[in-house]
Parts: sequence; structure tokens; C-alpha cells
Amino acid sequence: KNLGIEIRKGDYNNRQDFDRALQGVDTVLLVSGMDKPGNRIQQHRNVIDAAKKSGVQKIVYTSIVGDEDKNAFSPIVQSNRQTEKDIQESGLLWAIGRNGIYIEPDLEYMDTYVKEGEIRNCAGEGKCAYTSREELGSAYAKMLIEEKHNGQVFNLVGEPITQSELANKINQVYNTNLKYKPVSVEDYAAERKEELGDFLGSVIPGIYEGIKSGANDVPSDFEKAAGRPHKTVLEMIQNYIN
Repeated sequence: KNLGIEIRKGDYNNRQDFDRALQGVDTVLLVSGMDKPGNRIQQHRNVIDAAKKSGVQKIVYTSIVGDEDKNAFSPIVQSNRQTEKDIQESGLLWAIGRNGIYIEPDLEYMDTYVKEGEIRNCAGEGKCAYTSREELGSAYAKMLIEEKHNGQVFNLVGEPITQSELANKINQVYNTNLKYKPVSVEDYAAERKEELGDFLGSVIPGIYEGIKSGANDVPSDFEKAAGRPHKTVLEMIQNYIN
């Protein structure tokens, strides 16, 4: 509101909210929901259907990079792919970004990493092309307002690095001495489930299992979408602490 932006109510489970919220709107940024995968597809369809009814011209969707059938994160990727298809078949103009893994959660977890002296997960030597919320914001702003991006799917990721390389980059910025400790998928899942419950405790190991198998080592379309190179991992970490 301080920026002069009108706030309208929208509940992904309530189609009627969006019939009202999207009146007079030309372009919609559909942010992927946080519900369980089985619920997300219809939630997203509520927005797509309301957009068509309300005269929206274009939808930009925040999808995700990942394997569709190989790990516990795959059902979320599948739900995103279905929404991509729904948007592409909507008859509206569209652009889709497939987000890489955010670097912020690792940095938000720094106190635990420092306490334990290590970064521990099941990614092994797999590479992950990290991104950040700030970088994604830059890309989506361009995708929303520039017609040249219409009808395209972009991998919105940065440079691919291993977990050992991530630890080294963090050490450079935070002056820490973290090491990377690989563990099995089974052990990591048991650890995460104990701390986070069954759903998130399965999803997060699935993300790292995907990294291990190469699902997050994908070519980047970020510069094509944003009009500038993606920031380096070191730059993203430095920006976070500043």
C-alpha cells in the first residue's frame, strides 16, 4: 500500500475471489501454491479460469526445475508441469519460468551449519544451479512487461556448483570453516522427517536427491529472460548479508 499498489483478496481455493480480484487486470503473475501437489493443480486452475473470464491477456507462471518421476520431490514438479500445460492451452498469452533452488534457505540455516561445523545432505557430488529471490524478481519483471518473452519457457538458474563448492563460497563470505558431509538419501530422509514431519521431511531429501542425479544441473536461460547475466553464487551470498 505504501507503494500505491492496490491490494485485492485472493484465496487459491476460492475461484470467486479471483473473479473479483482480476477485474481490470491485463497480466497475471501466477505464483505456484504451497499446498500439497494433489491440491495445487485445481488451485492454479481457479486462477487461470478466472483470468480467462476476467479478460486477462497474459499469464506468467513461476514453475520449477526438477525431475518429474525419480524422487520424493517429483510430485511437486509434476503438478508444476501440469499447470504449465494448462496455461499453454488456456488461449492466453503466456511465459513460464522454471525456478532453480533458492540459495536463501541455506543462508537462513547458517546458525545450525556453524553449530554443527558442516553442511550435511544427500546431494553428493551433484551440481545445483542456485538462484535467489532477488534474481528471480528481476527476471519475472521482464517476463511480465516484455512481449518478446511470450510463448517461451525459461530455466531461471545461475551457475551450477557442488555442495562442497557451496560450503567454500559461504566460508569466503562468512569467514567460517564449514565442510560438506554427504549422507545417504535414507539417512537424510529419516533425519528430516524427525525434525519437519513426513511431508516436508520427504520433499527436502527429494530435492537433494534430484541434485545428486543431475536434475538441477541445467542450462540457464536467465540472461535471455532478464537481459543481464545471473549473479554469481558469491555475489548472491554477499547481497544476502548486506
